[in-house]
Amino acid sequence: MLDTGRSLDFSNKLLDKITAEDRILIITHDNPDPDALASAYALSYLIEMTRGIKSVIACGGVVGRRENRTLIDKIEIQIRRIEELDLNEFDLVCMVDAQPGTGNSSMAAGETLDVVIDHHPIRNESQMPNVLCDIRPEYGACATILFEYLQAQNIRLSTRLATAMFYAIRSETQDLGREWVAPDRHAYLELLSLSNNRILFDIAQAKVPRSYFSSFDTALQSAHTYNDILVFNLYNIDHSDTVAEIADFLLRTEGIGLVLGMGCTGDEEVLSLRTDREDVFAGRVIRRLVEGIGTAGGHGMIAGGQIKGVSDERQAQVELEEKLVGRLLEIFEYKDVQRLPLI
Repeated sequence: MLDTGRSLDFSNKLLDKITAEDRILIITHDNPDPDALASAYALSYLIEMTRGIKSVIACGGVVGRRENRTLIDKIEIQIRRIEELDLNEFDLVCMVDAQPGTGNSSMAAGETLDVVIDHHPIRNESQMPNVLCDIRPEYGACATILFEYLQAQNIRLSTRLATAMFYAIRSETQDLGREWVAPDRHAYLELLSLSNNRILFDIAQAKVPRSYFSSFDTALQSAHTYNDILVFNLYNIDHSDTVAEIADFLLRTEGIGLVLGMGCTGDEEVLSLRTDREDVFAGRVIRRLVEGIGTAGGHGMIAGGQIKGVSDERQAQVELEEKLVGRLLEIFEYKDVQRLPLI
């Protein structure tokens, strides 16, 4: 069921790199989601239980989605902003649920990385020379990989950690409804029995501000369909998580097989792509979509991208949407397609 041999071998190599005096930094991608947060927390727990060292967890961007902020509060994850840190002060720098050079991390180019643990397809392998890597794109969640390390090292999980990891796998695979493999299911079931149901409820049912519903209204008003493709534009947004959440929601639309969502935060356009078509690999589609103008990556059904240096003026946003729609229709070879409002 679990890849115990691989996980034991890698976790031993990782732990062999650490001495009791080392300072450890664990970095996630910007605006971390539950999988990134739980994976970072699990890695810090592994290191603390085996080497007695408290690691520093850091990210760029913000944790904007209310459920994710509630997870941090309830699980008591201490997380720093990467801009506040000098990476040269750390003896070992680890990255989880992300890879260098993919555009979704504020870690400066050229900074030294020692360890990468991820479940996204390998990107820019040339940027990871001499890096200890465990990348498993077949896995539905990065937290599953960390669960295997903890199991391989015979470490008993705390209730808080189990709860965070269960919620991560639940969120990343949509309750084992998308992109999961047997190890994800095994971890999901094992962690469920160890989780705190009250904390899970508080996270999943976190109260949201009224602006949350305003974002849904903007998405619905802006949404248009092109055959089985739906595109929506949130224009200016406070945090990027909203785009992905609404893209997931709108994929439920009858007759729709692919959703592209977009929104601008600061000078960066954030893109989310979702599909339930078996003949589409979302990660490849979105990389073609932003080729030459941005960075992107993802899995078969979910993907995301970033385009920097974008104006937040409404007209600029409209023009960018038109450009991306044109590219998307070319990718799928859709011609003479009607543009229809969703509502």
